[in-house]
Amino acid sequence: MIEQNGKTFASIDYGIIPFQENQEKYRKEHGDRMDIREEIASLKDELIALRRDFHMHPELGFQELRTSKIVGDYLENLGMDVTRGVGKTGVAGLLKGKEKGKTLMLRSDMDALPVQELNDVSYRSQNDGVMHACGHDGHIAMLLASAKILSRHKGELKGNIKFIFQPCEETMPGGAKAMIDDGVMENPHVDAAFGLHLASEIPIGKIGITEGAMMAAGDKFVIDIIGKGGHGAMPSLAVDPVFISSYVIQALQAIVSREVDSCDAIVVSIGMIEGGTAFNVIPGTVRLTGTVRTLNESLHREVPGKMERIIKGVCEAFRGQYKLDYQAGVPVLVNDAEKMKFVRLIAEQVVGKERVQDFPAGMGYDDMSYFTQAVPGAFYFIGSANKDKGTDYPHHNPRFDIDEDSLLIGTEMHVKLALGFLKD
Repeated sequence: MIEQNGKTFASIDYGIIPFQENQEKYRKEHGDRMDIREEIASLKDELIALRRDFHMHPELGFQELRTSKIVGDYLENLGMDVTRGVGKTGVAGLLKGKEKGKTLMLRSDMDALPVQELNDVSYRSQNDGVMHACGHDGHIAMLLASAKILSRHKGELKGNIKFIFQPCEETMPGGAKAMIDDGVMENPHVDAAFGLHLASEIPIGKIGITEGAMMAAGDKFVIDIIGKGGHGAMPSLAVDPVFISSYVIQALQAIVSREVDSCDAIVVSIGMIEGGTAFNVIPGTVRLTGTVRTLNESLHREVPGKMERIIKGVCEAFRGQYKLDYQAGVPVLVNDAEKMKFVRLIAEQVVGKERVQDFPAGMGYDDMSYFTQAVPGAFYFIGSANKDKGTDYPHHNPRFDIDEDSLLIGTEMHVKLALGFLKD
């Protein structure tokens, strides 16, 4: 709280709201918004402490043992039914309302990245070569704080809330599918799912909304180009997989430019080229590893066949052979129209209509898509960029950080979405 001209305010960057002057008028216009925002403001120190603790102790996918223990213990202390080890290291907490009704899922991911942190901050990662460089530490803290607040309001809930803390979002195929396979969407059955992601592309105080397809399907592929090794000075006696690979790399871009409707978004990228042992030796094999991203689920299914046809043709033309290992990763993340309208409505209440922006679909992926594929749901972005605080570095960068005021906004979104969805 802060004092200004004799009045008391909630010190929240996304809207300084007086709650002494015209209090009755404000409550009449905005319902319980004031009480919820006060509760969230009172948890700001705890929110930041939780986020910084997770940031200091990051864990890679399916290795989130410390994180999941803290999460599970926290939820149990709130009196929830807690299931641990869901999808290996995931945690699910069930909050039951006073009456029977629908079940809402709120989701956070928990894993970090194999990145060496370069930030000079007191809460810098203590795990060498591992860093929360994508905001998952903040996601965990926001959902825990939301669980605390909503547990205080369970008497207002007609139905249930499942708080899902998911492992291994950063590595395909991800932990969402593992949790679903372990039955996290049942007992009780989940009717709708909401999730959020902190975004350093969006200024603090704003919320990004995307209608329909929001994030791409993400696949991985490994291509072994098989030739015949030989002397670098006598290439005619060999079958050069390096040479063949150069044509394969270029030819695969024909999928983007000549095989797909120009209105469909698609990316085919080679990220790794491995082969050779010496400057004057033609190797026997070269390995190409890369990713495919699409925003169209039908196209997503067609790409492997197109890729194999092209690779086969190039290799046959130059007397080589190949092996293609195409690994389907995660599906397209598609927001349900009605659920996204609801998110927009709540977002406008939280930050104001002028601060809710339409955000373009992107070619990154998030395995929240498995949850929104299973039930109607929506995913959205909470702005965390503040150039003055140095929190505008891109995700996965070793200097990535967040403006921690964004934690208050994300927590309010979780709470208001849940209360609105499960209202009588």
